[in-house]
Amino acid sequence: MATRTRQAVVTIRPATDDDLDDIAAIERTVFNDPWSRRSFVDLVNADRVVFLVATTGTSVVGYAIVLTAGVECELANLAIARLMHRQGLGARLLEEATARARARGCTEMFLEVRASNKAAIKLYSQAGFQAVGKRARYYARPIEDAIVMKINL
Repeated sequence: MATRTRQAVVTIRPATDDDLDDIAAIERTVFNDPWSRRSFVDLVNADRVVFLVATTGTSVVGYAIVLTAGVECELANLAIARLMHRQGLGARLLEEATARARARGCTEMFLEVRASNKAAIKLYSQAGFQAVGKRARYYARPIEDAIVMKINL
C-alpha cells in the first residue's frame, strides 16, 4: 500500500530478510535500549507475527511488529527513521498493523510505551488506544515506567 508524505511516496509491505540491516540501524538511532539485529531475525517469517516495513524507494524508513496470540495481540515495536518523523508515517504504519491484526482475528491489541514519550502516547491515543495500566521500572537506559495501552479492534 503506497501513501505520500510531504517528501516521498511511502509503501508499506511485509518485512523480508533483506530489510534487517536497515531495521536494526533505525532501531539503534531511535531507542535508548535497542533490540539487536538478531532479535528481528526470527520474527520476519514467523507465523504469528505481523512484521511490516515502510519504504521509500529501496530504503526502509519505518517498521511495526505485532505479536499475535489468539484474539489478543501486542504492538511489540514501532519505529520511524528520524528524518521521516512528523510526516504521519507512524500513524499510517499503526493503522496498517492494526488492520492486519484484525484480519488475523485479533480483537484486542496492547502495547507498552515509555511514560515520558508524549509524542508516542499522543499517536496511540489518537488511534483509539486507552491507558489501562502501568509497569513500574519497565524500561532500562534510563529506568522508567511503562504505560500499558489497549485498543479493541
